[in-house]
Formats: sequence, C-alpha cells, structure tokens
Amino acid sequence: MQENYNKKRVAFYTLGCKVNQYETNAMTQKFENKGYEVVSVEDAPDICIINTCTVTNISDRKSRQVLRKVKEKNHKAIVVAVGCYAQVAKDELEKMEEIDMVLGNNEKNNIVSYVEEYEKHRKKICEITDVLHQKEYLDFGDITYTEKTRAVIKIQDGCDRFCSYCIIPYARGRVRSRNPQSIIREITDISEEGIKEVVITGIHIASYGKDFKNNYKLIDLLEEINKVEKIKRIRLGSIEPLLIDEEFIERLSKLDKICHQFHLSLQSGCDETLKRMNRRYDTKIFRDAVKLLRDNYTDCILTADVIVGFPKETDEEFEKTYEFLKEIAFYKMHVFKYSQRKGTKAAIMDNQIDGTIKEKRSKILIKLSNENQLKYNKSYIGKIVEVLFEEKDHDGFYRGHTNNYILVKTKTVENLDNKIVNVKIEDADVENVIGKVVM
Repeated sequence: MQENYNKKRVAFYTLGCKVNQYETNAMTQKFENKGYEVVSVEDAPDICIINTCTVTNISDRKSRQVLRKVKEKNHKAIVVAVGCYAQVAKDELEKMEEIDMVLGNNEKNNIVSYVEEYEKHRKKICEITDVLHQKEYLDFGDITYTEKTRAVIKIQDGCDRFCSYCIIPYARGRVRSRNPQSIIREITDISEEGIKEVVITGIHIASYGKDFKNNYKLIDLLEEINKVEKIKRIRLGSIEPLLIDEEFIERLSKLDKICHQFHLSLQSGCDETLKRMNRRYDTKIFRDAVKLLRDNYTDCILTADVIVGFPKETDEEFEKTYEFLKEIAFYKMHVFKYSQRKGTKAAIMDNQIDGTIKEKRSKILIKLSNENQLKYNKSYIGKIVEVLFEEKDHDGFYRGHTNNYILVKTKTVENLDNKIVNVKIEDADVENVIGKVVM
C-alpha cells in the first residue's frame, strides 16, 4: 500500500473538441505507463495538464481561467498548458506566472519527458514545433480505453481549407492522415475490451487520405472498420457537404454499422456569406447533400454548426440563413457568435458586427433549434427504438443513444450498462426522450 502514496499524481483538464479528448486519453496512458497515478484536478495533483482550445475568443479566455484556477487551488502543482491555444499563443502564455510549461500539439507525444525534465531543473519550459510544415501524422500508438461503451478514434490531423475565420490550420497544421492499419488495429483491440461504438474524428475527416499516394479515402477506411466484428456502431464526426456525392453515399449506405446521424459543417445559409467565409460550397451544394442523405437514410438526424455575426452579415443575409435553416430543419444546431481570430483574413475585414447584434441573432437560431429538436423528439412518442445504454445518472435513470443519436432515458432495476435493448418511448422534451425497456 505504501507504494501508492509515493506515486506522482497527475490530473488532466480538457477543453474543446473530440480530437483533444482523444489526445488527453493518449497522454493519460503515457503517464500511467510510467507509474503515475491519474487523479481529478480537485484532488491536489502534483502535475496538472490543461489541454487547451483556441477555436474562439471564449475558448482562449476559458483556457486562461482554468490555468489560473488550478494554480490558485494548488500552488505547488506543476501547471502545464498544452494544445491549440498554447500552439498559437506561446508568447502570451509564457508571461503567465501561473504556468510552468507551455507545450504545442506536437509535444503531446513526449509530454512525460518534458515534465520529468522540468522536475529536474525547475525552469520554465516553452516548446512549440512549427506544425504548418509538418508532413507526417503523429501517431500516439496503441491506447487502452477506460470507457465501457464508446471510444473516440482519431484518424487524421490538420486542415488545408483555410476558411477566412478559422485559426485551426495554424494551430494544427495541414492535413496528415493516420495509417489505416494503425486505425484498424486500435479499433480491433478496443472491440475486444467491450467497446461497441467508435466515433471517427479528426480536424477535417473529409480530407482523410488526401496526403496518401494510393487514392485511399475516408470511404475505404469506413468499409474496413465496418468489418470489425465486435463493433456494432460507427459514428462519423463533422463532415462537409462536398464529401457527400452519389458514389460516397452508394458505398456508405451498404455499411450496416454506420449511425444514421450526420453532423454537417454549414456555418451559413447565405451564399454571399459563405463566399466571404471561403467555404468552397454554396447552399445548392449543401441542399443536394442533404437530399442524398435523407433519400438514403429516411430516419437520419442532421445537425450543423452555424456562425452568426460574420463580418458584413447584413439583416438580409441573416434572414437568408434563417430561412435556409427553417427549410433544412436540422435536428439541432450548434450556434456560434463570430469571434475574431488574430492572423485570419476575417479578423481584418471591414464592417465587423456589434456584439449585441450577434447575441440577438444567436438567440433567434437557438430558439429555432430547440423548436426543431422538441418537435422531432415528440414524433418518437409511441415508437420502439434500439438504444445503446452508456451510464446511470445520479437520479436513477439509465442514459443511452439511438442509432441516430437521440438521447434516451429509462428507469429500471436491470443493469443496462453497455447493452443494446429496445425501448418504447412514452415522453419527450427538448434534450431527450423517456421510455420503458421492452423485452
């Protein structure tokens, strides 16, 4: 027992996307393999690692707040800022007294060595590699999952799109695709551990394989994943409408494990705004992609990201977006108020939109989103759906998701952890549906 008390204690706090979640999982395992004990941020760790995000100004602010807070609560802890915000704001973070180490995205793979170096010399470390010129995917190696039901699988890094508002290519670099054999091996291994669902993620998964010389693409990879026997569901992360053509859908629709939920990166429903955003598609292309999906998956749920208050967005342009969103009728929309990111083209555009206007437009779209979600959820009352249950809430409800990612809650004395069962829906609200297990 005494040995446990002598272990160094490390804690993680993750901000941002599923890619960050995956990389935190990988870093966690590297510390565990070296004999560290992984604890909560609240449990007075010796080392506290903040995996930062920089997608918006709010993300930057939240990253700084968390970094200051963990040092304030535990001033003896080694505080490490790692990830996207660290990648693009080295000088700013280096000046913060609360931070002992600043590491970029490429440094995550060797984070244990950096921490051990700091412990020897107690001198601030700031190490950031230029990711824009990196050509090879940085593989974290095999990862063991503590989750029982669902695992996030990173298949690529970087983005070549350079949308006018987006800082991410500067934080993540250009497209680098992970070796398909490495992906299949990881998924096969975790399926043996009991994982039933994999979420395919990356910075821009539609670009997977773009950097390969053999024309191997995302759909080729999905066909291989579909063959992994013990995996029951394959869920796609955010995809672009340009990916969805007849050939892609024809092949995708043959894969029985693909979840019928698709998150489409829209950003605007106005062609003029899309052009200023450098999104490379228009509303017609998007509308055609939606039709292909709904024609082939009659029960599919579509969700989307939307930005309001982009520079020069007039009332008329916003109205076009609103009408387009009403037409498409997304199940749910993630609404973002445009955030100026230093170094992007949009940051220096004329006619930046006032914050009060952004707030007003955001509320309008969130209201529409909630109305759509409630209407769709209520349409399931009386239906029997297949649910993969994940966990039990503190209030005694088991929570899980349908194939098309509707959140389902049920009360039962039976242990439903990591089980796929039928549920008859009896009630619904905006966030979820409620039902009884049907045997």
